[in-house]
Amino acid sequence: MPDLDAIYANRFDDAESARKDRLWAVLGPFFQRWVDPEAPVLDLACDRGYFIRHVRAAERWASDVRDVGGHLPADVRFVRANGLQLAGIVPGSYFGTIFTSNYLEHLGSPDDVIAQLRIANDLLRPGGRLVVLQPNIRLVGGAYWDFIDHRVPLTEKSLVEAGEMAGLRTLTVVTRFLPFTTKSRLPRHPALVRAYLRFRPAWWLLGKQTLYVGERHAHSEVRA
Repeated sequence: MPDLDAIYANRFDDAESARKDRLWAVLGPFFQRWVDPEAPVLDLACDRGYFIRHVRAAERWASDVRDVGGHLPADVRFVRANGLQLAGIVPGSYFGTIFTSNYLEHLGSPDDVIAQLRIANDLLRPGGRLVVLQPNIRLVGGAYWDFIDHRVPLTEKSLVEAGEMAGLRTLTVVTRFLPFTTKSRLPRHPALVRAYLRFRPAWWLLGKQTLYVGERHAHSEVRA
């Protein structure tokens, strides 16, 4: 098991983390369209909470295997746990939205990816949505392996297949969305980021990450 605290401290210093937060101040409202503001939302593998602090919801929850609770807003309920062990730790059939970004590629195997998506499906209420932002190895190529903790290669097709095997219904797939990393060529100024999000041809030029939205079937059995 890699030392994740050491890896992330080396990869993202405080200045880079501040830049990421400014970026997510624009991205958060964009993702709000998939977040039910009247239901709880869970940020799975939340890191420093770049997503969760910039969205509105009835309750805001976050989980991570690292102790990052000190970086989160006071109203966010932080649960320190391995994502594959969340069942029974947080309420099942409870969340209107679960979001995760740049996480699935860190799991140990394709079987773990399916297991994680199945757990997310069980944590969602019927009709709830799973939103995944995920680097796409088909678009990134060999640079996918530039990060020592990347283990599972995923494309938009394998992501959809994993979601369907986990019981999710695919709602949206944007194959090319954001650049590979926050250190890529995505403009940093908020006005330029907003312009990028509005100008979809730029996604085709720079987008290396796939956006996936899946839904728990509305007729799914609610588990106690």
